[in-house]
Order: sequence, then structure tokens, then C-alpha cells
Amino acid sequence: MFTVRISKILFVLSAALFAALVSMNNILDYQINFAAVRHVMLMDSVFPGNNSMWRAVEAPWLHHLAYWLIIATEVAIALLGFWGASDLWRARRDAAQFNRRKTKAVLALTLGILLWFGGFLVVAGEWFLMWQSQDWNAQQPAFFFAASFLLILILLVREDRDDRSTSPP
Repeated sequence: MFTVRISKILFVLSAALFAALVSMNNILDYQINFAAVRHVMLMDSVFPGNNSMWRAVEAPWLHHLAYWLIIATEVAIALLGFWGASDLWRARRDAAQFNRRKTKAVLALTLGILLWFGGFLVVAGEWFLMWQSQDWNAQQPAFFFAASFLLILILLVREDRDDRSTSPP
């Protein structure tokens, strides 16, 4: 079971690193990645004659606000993930303590699912109809990210036990 705990720590660490790299890329390549948020919110590439165009947001400050909320969430995922992985590492030798130390990692993974499923698939995909765009549709990668975080979360929340408690009597 000790090996499974190490596996869980490495998965949480990988998720944190992923979020850190994504947020870094969004900050360092601000204009390129901001363009995607802007176009999705403007709904300027959805099917012509769409009756849902009233949903479009044209205020540039709201585009920037949405983008900074995305980046802030990614940073929070990274920080909570690294902190959570560190907590888990310190508790790796004791199952009960390991189980109690999962909170930050669970929060990080949950935030990741909320961002990429709730933010990208639900809000961008369905509210702003991102799925209709040939150029700005990020639903496939968002689904992959959300599903990856969900799989790690499912593995992480499984209760850990000490090796001796799982051996037959």
C-alpha cells in the first residue's frame, strides 16, 4: 500500500505541475491565449444567424477579468496541488495521517475539474457556444484535462490502509 501512496503523491504533483505550466503559459503568452477567451465571449465565430447572440459579451474589461479569473484559478490549483502533495509526502508512512492530509490535494483537483469542466465545457462550451467555432473550440482538451483530474481525484480519495491491516489474519 505504501507504493500506492507514492503513486497518489506523484499524480497530485503532476496535476499541480500541469496547472503551474498552464498558468505560466497564459501569463507569458498573454495576448495569444487571451484572444481565445475574447473570441469565445464575443461569440464571433459561432454559426451565422444564431438566435443566442444576446449572450455575447462585448466589454473588453470583462474579457480580461474572465481571463485573469482563469489564470488565478490555475495558480490556485498549482499552489494547492504542490502544498497537498507536500502534505501527503510527509504523511506517506502512516495511512491514517495520509488520509487526513488529502484535503488540499482534493481541493486542487476539484478546482481543476470545476475550471475545465464547469468553466470551459459548461460556460464557454454551452453558454457561449464555443462548440460551434472552428477556430476557438477548446472543448476536447478541456474534457481531457477535466477527466484526468477526475481520475486522479477518484484514486486519491480511496481510503488508504497500512500494509499490516490489509494482510489476512
